[in-house]
This record gives sequence, structure tokens and C-alpha cells, in this order.
Amino acid sequence: MSAGIPLPRIGAPAMRALAQVGIRTVEDLEDADLGELATLHGIGPKAIRLLRAAREEKCRDELNSEQEGTSG
Repeated sequence: MSAGIPLPRIGAPAMRALAQVGIRTVEDLEDADLGELATLHGIGPKAIRLLRAAREEKCRDELNSEQEGTSG
């Protein structure tokens, strides 16, 4: 089991569908095709919005961390 940022709160069917394709943390979403994930049973538009937002937030946090590290 990988440690990382937990996925946002989405329904149990969506969580099961993601787990079946190996996505258990936000880090696992980095290379995921959200369009492909949207085709999985249990993954609806709301889940995709939440997953996209979580992935974008992680990217922003990483970018901010990198910028803070180079400003000193």
C-alpha cells in the first residue's frame, strides 16, 4: 500500500473502480487519463471534477514548493 495524499471524498463505487485500476492516492492520478477514468463504472462527472481538482491542487503545491526552494 502506498502512502500519499488521500483521494477526495467520492462515492464508494468510484473508489472501488479506481482501486481496481491501481489508483489509491492523488499521486496515482498524475499520469491517469481522466477521460478514460470517466468510462469506468461508478465514476461520474462529479467524481471527475473532484479528481481533477485534487490533481491540480497537488501540482500547484509542488510548483509553489519548487519556487520557494529557489527563491532563497
